[in-house]
Formats: sequence, C-alpha cells, structure tokens
Amino acid sequence: MTAHTPLIFKSTRSTHGRSKTERDAILADPGFGKYFSDHMVSIDWTVEKGWHDAQVKPYGPLLLDPASSVLHYAQEIFEGLKAYRHADGSIWTFRPQANAERMQRSAHRLALPGLPTDAFIESLKQLVSMDADWVPSAPDTCMYLRPFTIANESFLGVRSAHKATYFVIASPVGPYFSKGVAPVSIWLSEDFTRAAVGGTGAAKCGGNYAASLLPQQEAYKNGCSQVLFLDPQEGKYLEELGGMNVFLVKKDGTLITPELSGSILEGVTRLSILQLARDRGLKVEERKISIDEWRNGVASGDIVEAFAAGTAAVVAPISALKGRDFVAGDENAPAGKLTMSLRQELTDIQYGRAPDRHGWLKRLV
Repeated sequence: MTAHTPLIFKSTRSTHGRSKTERDAILADPGFGKYFSDHMVSIDWTVEKGWHDAQVKPYGPLLLDPASSVLHYAQEIFEGLKAYRHADGSIWTFRPQANAERMQRSAHRLALPGLPTDAFIESLKQLVSMDADWVPSAPDTCMYLRPFTIANESFLGVRSAHKATYFVIASPVGPYFSKGVAPVSIWLSEDFTRAAVGGTGAAKCGGNYAASLLPQQEAYKNGCSQVLFLDPQEGKYLEELGGMNVFLVKKDGTLITPELSGSILEGVTRLSILQLARDRGLKVEERKISIDEWRNGVASGDIVEAFAAGTAAVVAPISALKGRDFVAGDENAPAGKLTMSLRQELTDIQYGRAPDRHGWLKRLV
C-alpha cells in the first residue's frame, strides 16, 4: 500500500453496554459468533477524501440506504482472526499483517479500496483495548475479530462504488469443538464448484460462501459436517472445503495440500501449518491432488491422515471422505498423530505457551 497520513481514532464509549454480570454469563458459554462486544470500529472512505473518520463507537445497527451498492452487487469483503488472552493477562493476535495483506488483495479483486496495513492493525488494537473485558480467559477460548468492508454508496449503476466503510466487530468464542477435538466426515460436492476460473475464489468475499451453502446442506443430509469442492475446470482436483483448506498426510510423513490455483483462498492457518511442518524437516508438497489420489491412497494405506485448517477450528481432523457411491476412510477413526501434533503446536504459539520463533504474534493490549 502507498504511504498515507495515519488515521486518528475518535472513541465514544457505549452508554448501554452489558453489565459485568451479563458479560460474565456470556463468557461462561459464548458459543461461536452468537454474542458481540459493546463496541465496533468504523472507518469511512470516499474517492475524494480517501480513508477518514476513524471511530470506535457503540455496537449497533447500520443505517443503509436501500440503494446501497452492497445490497445489489455484493461489493463486500471480510476477514477473520482472533485475539488470545495469555497467562499474564495480555492480549495478542496472530499474523495480522497476513490478514491485512489478504484483505487488500480481496479489495483489489472486488474493486474496493484497500485499507493500509498499519490502519488495519491499529483498528484491532483500538477495538480490543476498548473491549478487553470481553476477551475470555478459559482454556481454548478467545475473541473472534471480524473486519469487513462494504460499498455503501447509494447508486444503482453497475460500477465500483465511490463510497465504502470498513468495520470491525468482535465476538467472544468458546472452543470450536465443544466436546474436544473430534474427527469429522466431509462430503464431496459433484454438482457444484465453489469458484470459477478467473473468479473471486482467492478473495475472501461473501459470494464465495453463499455459493457453498447449498452444497453444505447436501453434506448435512449425508451426515457430514463440511463439503469438499473440486477444481472448476476438470472437476477432478481438490480445491478446498466450504471455509477451510485441506491437507493429506502420506505414510512416509509427507504433508501435501492443493497448490494455490487462483480459485483457492490463501489461508493464514494454511501458511502457518506449512511453515511448522517445514520447521520439523517434513517434506511438504503444494501441488495438484486428484480425488482419485486421495481415494486410492486411503485404500492402499499410502494416505494415513487428512485434516482441514482454518481460523475458526484451527485444525479439524478428517476421518472419512464420502461421496454418492463411496466412503474413503473410517468414520470412527481417531484423529491422526501428526494432525494433532501440528494443531497443538500452533495453538500453543497462539496462546503464548510455546516460543514464537517466526514473530507471528502481535500484542494488542
């Protein structure tokens, strides 16, 4: 991003925030994405003024004109990252620069303004500082941060909007696996693709997720908790799950994952897993992986583990891949050793229990 004048945030404390008693009750069982802290960030953008009017203000409804571009042309992007409370009470986030840079790439693809990295990180600091009491301290809990930008110009012509606003909201969340990390079965989508060649698959925008919801319903009907998409050209190579990247482990310890194709989201957790594997001296391959390679590898014993990776679950073990006429794997199989070892190492870094050798952590409070 080009140089810019640093934004000065104006803070307005909420007069209707939840009481300590209410907040403590929520933090005792927050679930995921169900409750939100008392404040939010907003930063306006116009063609004429650029980014301006940075605020931390009370959380509340947005006032949108019915003609706002986001409602008609889906011109919006978002990010997801977490704030972790460490044992000494300090609050940190994980690789925010990578999220900022990915959001800038998403903005470019959706013809939206890209927020500079320093402003992105400062927006997180400002909100978490204001709502630090909302960051839980129980094991495996954290605060989920959701930055997003919407085009809110009132104009029905089909062009990039001349007005947009960036927001950040925050939600305290409990463990993704409420009963402990458990392997999941995933469903192979054979009728739908997540993204098209030259489309928005590499951008983090709502349209990609909307397109995954119908196949996700099909997965649920077949007893699976996630859906796997194949490439949009040949329909034979692994892409990603509805919201997570996928990894396979071979019996010789090689870790393989689909190469970035332009229609796969470059996950921050994905990048981190690959680095941790290389740190261990494991052979890592980013390449095309056919669905037949997975199925045949499971049958022959050459592929011994599978897992998905993303911000919400961090690492989710995959026990079986199911399709209309096959099951690859054992739905009752336990999580793989390498899967769980990588998950443990990554979460230990995030929560400050292990050394941060790569400088991934950023202190917020």
